Amino acid sequence: MAAVMEGPLADLSRWDTAGCSIARAMDLIGTRSAMLILREAYYGTTRFDGFARRVGITDAAAAGQLRKLTAAGLLEKRPYQEEGKRTRDEYILTQMGRDLLPAVVALWQWGDAYLQPGPPPLLRVDAETREPVLAELRSADGTKVELERLAVRVNPDYLRARKNADREK
Repeated sequence: MAAVMEGPLADLSRWDTAGCSIARAMDLIGTRSAMLILREAYYGTTRFDGFARRVGITDAAAAGQLRKLTAAGLLEKRPYQEEGKRTRDEYILTQMGRDLLPAVVALWQWGDAYLQPGPPPLLRVDAETREPVLAELRSADGTKVELERLAVRVNPDYLRARKNADREK
């Protein structure tokens, strides 16, 4: 089974995927090094050398990814200075970067379930209750939503915005 495609989306051949949010997200964070830099930021890494070392990439690759993630608004630079040394920048998650956590946890959870040859090396737990932390689809009322119950429809606000943008041209 698949998601329920509603209205004009029911005929997959009749609608354009050019504005796809998944494609845009993958353009930004779809590389191994970008995802692992975000992993490190979630773990608390903030310094350039820590990102490069822990992700296992060159300084040039780390600089490029940090620049890209910062320009996109997922990380922000903050200056710091160790005694007797020059001022440098550390990289801190923004709210936009923090809001990506459920997607990263979902990918991590999937990797644990399907790609680990044995028990996963790390567990995600609530720091207070010690209960497992899971990523799953739920409706606003808390009901778990499986793929077959997921419906996708055109957003009327998107259509209005496109119509207004076309008028302004």
